[in-house]
Amino acid sequence: MASHKILVIDDSKVIRMRVKDMLPEGNFEVLEAKDGVEGMTSIREQRPNLIMLDFLLPRMSGWEVFQEVQANPELQRIPLVLMSGRKEEVTEKITEPFEYFEFIQKPFEQKELIEAIKGAMTKARKPRRPPATSAPAAADAGAGSADEIRALNAKIESMQTEINTLKKQLSQVVAFVKQKLR
Repeated sequence: MASHKILVIDDSKVIRMRVKDMLPEGNFEVLEAKDGVEGMTSIREQRPNLIMLDFLLPRMSGWEVFQEVQANPELQRIPLVLMSGRKEEVTEKITEPFEYFEFIQKPFEQKELIEAIKGAMTKARKPRRPPATSAPAAADAGAGSADEIRALNAKIESMQTEINTLKKQLSQVVAFVKQKLR
């Protein structure tokens, strides 16, 4: 019997099989779930050693599975690799840098998968910050602080959009220069 369990939650059988085929031979069992509901059931019942989670799933989205896992102190210690064909769908809900899990963009190669798994295992060991409480210090900050935080988050989101645009433009310039140098 395998001592380690890897749960792959993805609505695409092709992706589930591809992940299974890319994993190196070892002492582990690959479990599969085709939607978020099956995935959460497997997480609770099987307690996998690693979760590979698609972000867009039927019945219960990957985002909802992620939130449920992160809300449970026992489950949040399981290394997690989020998968999506569109990173912006993930970053709309979860801001970078991804502190406690890894992200891998579909389609991916075996080397990328192995690196994401290693990264997820490292990040899962990081100590978690305790959740924010309504301590007296927070009450002293005043009611305006919530509006200030929202305003700052809006600025951050705007700046992230600008950064992404600049990165795209820079990669286009680099590609153009490389083409001219040939």
